[in-house]
Amino acid sequence: IEGEMKQQAQEMLEGLHLDAASENMPVALTLYQERWHQGVIGILASRIKEQWHRPVIAFASDGEGNLKGSARSITGLHIRDVLDAVSKQVPGLIEKFGGHAMAAGLTLPQRNFERFSELFRKQVAAVIDDTTLQNRHYSDGSVPSEWLDVGVAQQLKFASPWGQQFPEPGFDDEFIVVSQRVVGDNHLKLVLAPQDSNGDTIDAIAFGQAEEIGDVAGASVRVLYQLDINHYMGRESLQLLVRHLEPA
Repeated sequence: IEGEMKQQAQEMLEGLHLDAASENMPVALTLYQERWHQGVIGILASRIKEQWHRPVIAFASDGEGNLKGSARSITGLHIRDVLDAVSKQVPGLIEKFGGHAMAAGLTLPQRNFERFSELFRKQVAAVIDDTTLQNRHYSDGSVPSEWLDVGVAQQLKFASPWGQQFPEPGFDDEFIVVSQRVVGDNHLKLVLAPQDSNGDTIDAIAFGQAEEIGDVAGASVRVLYQLDINHYMGRESLQLLVRHLEPA
């Protein structure tokens, strides 16, 4: 269901001729398709947000004249506050809403969709700046190879929770891609060798990025990652969560 919905959303977006580098790129996206399923609009909104780096609300009908919306934001924009501002501008436009900085849910009468979409985009434009709309990747720097172990990953987990304005530490280094394979729905499993290693390798996974990354086997790449722990058959091992990958 999610795959079909994502394809439909992509077709809708292609019809808008969006270009993230264009001045005509909307600051926010609201999407609705009559047959979309309420159970996966949150996943859909997340995928579209990741692709276009824009706050997104995906809607589905509840079958009773209302639309249920699932909103996902980008760092630097408090999505719940945006909905609150829109609600105060036109009382009754939104039936109910709730959430936090990065995600929210709302219900509105289907007849209000176009009006809400217009006001939502205007409110986002009023509170967001150009820097926030640029999809920048921040790093806490390089990690010495001797720190790439389960113990350091556990210490970072103990220091959580992370969140808005307090992100989990991310690091960047150059690796050689020893091997790769696609698992599940567009997830890429990698085996990486640090540039300064003596044959040691590290497992890594890039969720939802298999198509985007493509074939990089044997290549030298720069990876933005977080340290994670893989639990398998009672054993714990270090795993890198890949946030961004590009040629070195």
